[in-house]
Amino acid sequence: MKLLLLFGLISSFTLTAEVKNEPIGPLASDPGLDARLVSLGDKLFHDTRLSQDNSISCASCHILSTGGTDDKKNSVGVGGSVGNIKTPTVFNSSYNFVHFWDGRAQTLEEQAPGPVHNPIEMNSNWEEVISKLSKDPAIMEEFEELFHDGMTGENIAAAIAVFERSLVTVNSRFDRWLKGEERVLTEQELRGYRLFKSYGCVSCHQGVNVGGNMYGIMGAKGDYFKDTQREITDADLGRYNVTKLSEDKHYFKVPSLRLAAINPPYFHDGSEPTLEGAIRIMGRYQLGRELPDDDIEDIISFLYTLVGEHIRLKP
Repeated sequence: MKLLLLFGLISSFTLTAEVKNEPIGPLASDPGLDARLVSLGDKLFHDTRLSQDNSISCASCHILSTGGTDDKKNSVGVGGSVGNIKTPTVFNSSYNFVHFWDGRAQTLEEQAPGPVHNPIEMNSNWEEVISKLSKDPAIMEEFEELFHDGMTGENIAAAIAVFERSLVTVNSRFDRWLKGEERVLTEQELRGYRLFKSYGCVSCHQGVNVGGNMYGIMGAKGDYFKDTQREITDADLGRYNVTKLSEDKHYFKVPSLRLAAINPPYFHDGSEPTLEGAIRIMGRYQLGRELPDDDIEDIISFLYTLVGEHIRLKP
């Protein structure tokens, strides 16, 4: 009886323990996802029939085993077409307030059709995709069971979006520290977090996704694009491509840093190959500071603590 009572007290403490009051919060999986829809979306996410020549799938650029992206400066689409922008990670994308670097999609359901219809990505359309998938009795049966109107382009996008909502990286060491595990971080990692806050990085990279919840200009404290000494492309215009407002030029959705430590290269143009270089550039162009090498090393150590694990939802 005493042991049971003690266990009850421990469980009660665990359930009521408060999360630290920090500008970054812990990630949590969505408990309301339909596991059958997640499974269907998973299959579609990895299905090359969504592309015109059956050569690539969503997972070709968003490789789940390597952090949800392809580690390339510019991803490659059908027929070897090369894109003009860095593929962001698909992990934790449900926590982004908009999607794509320029924010042209408000929801994951709006985002999912984009690559399918993009001529330099999958170069296809829903009519073509449905024509191919409808020859697959097993997948047709799943659509019939899960959607009253069966297989449609809208339902394909919906299933993929539900799967993407399941791609949350939980239990990072930083999140465990936020929840009270004091010894889970080293002194260098804690020092890196303090520097991350004191330098002001946290003004744009905060919330549960350590970013992804606001727009920011690339070059707040310096002309990044002038200093790159290269031709400016449409991809460099950012939010302007959506609004056509001059004040929106070079504004982008602030990326999440949850998996930044394992997702090089960096920035919308994939121009910086190393995390050290990315932090140095951010210090210079976003903060107006030249960061010392030791501080950069400490911040890098902190960023590694943000990397969590994806727990697969089984149907």
